[in-house]
Amino acid sequence: MNQSKFEGESPHDTRSYAALRFPESRRYLSGAALAMMADSVEHVISYWIIFNVFESPSLAGFAVISHWLPFLLGSLWAGALADRYDPRRIIQAGMILFMLVSLGWGILFATDSLEKWHAVILLIVHGFAGVLWAPAGQVLVHDVVGDRQLQSAIRLLATSRTLGLLLGPAVGGAMIITVGPTIGIFINVLIYLPLTLWLVKNPKKVNTDREISAATIKGFGEMVETLKRISGIPVVFSMTFLAGIAAFFVGNAFEPQMPEFARDLGYSGEGLYYSLLLAANAAGAMIAGIVLEAGSMLPAKTRTSFILGGLWALTIFGFAVSDNFILAFVLLSCAGFLDLSFNSMTRTLAQMYSPAEIRGRAIGLFNVGSLGCRTFSGFTIGFGGGIIGIHWSLALSALILFACMLVLVIWARDRGVMDKSIEARLD
Repeated sequence: MNQSKFEGESPHDTRSYAALRFPESRRYLSGAALAMMADSVEHVISYWIIFNVFESPSLAGFAVISHWLPFLLGSLWAGALADRYDPRRIIQAGMILFMLVSLGWGILFATDSLEKWHAVILLIVHGFAGVLWAPAGQVLVHDVVGDRQLQSAIRLLATSRTLGLLLGPAVGGAMIITVGPTIGIFINVLIYLPLTLWLVKNPKKVNTDREISAATIKGFGEMVETLKRISGIPVVFSMTFLAGIAAFFVGNAFEPQMPEFARDLGYSGEGLYYSLLLAANAAGAMIAGIVLEAGSMLPAKTRTSFILGGLWALTIFGFAVSDNFILAFVLLSCAGFLDLSFNSMTRTLAQMYSPAEIRGRAIGLFNVGSLGCRTFSGFTIGFGGGIIGIHWSLALSALILFACMLVLVIWARDRGVMDKSIEARLD
């Protein structure tokens, strides 16, 4: 059944939690939340073991790079796979790799044979499993709900992933305390199963307007041609570039620096306050997903995306220069709210305005920007913080981001992009 525009209906479904009104969508979003929680649980347990066994800052740094660099290098190819093959099978491949990595950690923990090169390989495989999942997961969202509920589905998918990220540290920490890291990581394998099994038992697609592309990206030249075609669509280019510069200059690179922010706010020895700061951003994102979906608020528009992105940059700047804990907590919560709002909106517009036959590639390119470019924010904020201090590096990064957004607004206005919306696309 195609969920595209029906006669006599608004082109955009404005009902609250529109995407949850379809059983298959509910199952998919629930499975995605569990899979993201399992991803987070694995990080919690494996990072804890790595620290205790090796006490190696360089290996910890490699863990971050290995998580984001594959998105930078492999997202476009992963998107091409989702165009050519059934996205459910691509997601299953990613889930199987995730499970094999957790199983590998468990065997190495149980046999007390973990070495650095083992950790390096497992971290790399984990990173590429995430790359396989990301574009195919977004393509499948479109297949499940269709055009009318797409913004709702993307926002709820982002919310479910945020929920998984919130639950992951709590569940992973509880496993370490109650059953130990070895049994905990074996249990984690099972948490990936609901999504994997649903993909096996769900043979039908809801939306059938997408033709499977026979084309693949076989080399650098074909990748350049694909980039040219996608960049020739102003809405897709502007939204992808907006998400990319946000990830490049700020991303989530301030989160590993949170202990230093907590110390500078006067709470260096109290883990509770550090945890509160760390949770504020994710809590704000959760609130955004719940509140915006409850009222079906902020329909996707390019102008609104730029406004939300600019407000997010200014909020991050305010957090960076704040010397009051309560103010810093509130600003981080607001930043999380704005982050989910504008990122889900930019993704919706980029996905809606991309041609159906290259939707996977367009999503892959979006992931290169929104996820892969986070690799560089570690330099703009982390290494920059080592030179001028973490507060100034974050503040300057946020201001440069805001200035770049203003330049992008001028470019988009000159090309008639500012008034594009999800309703206009569906009409």
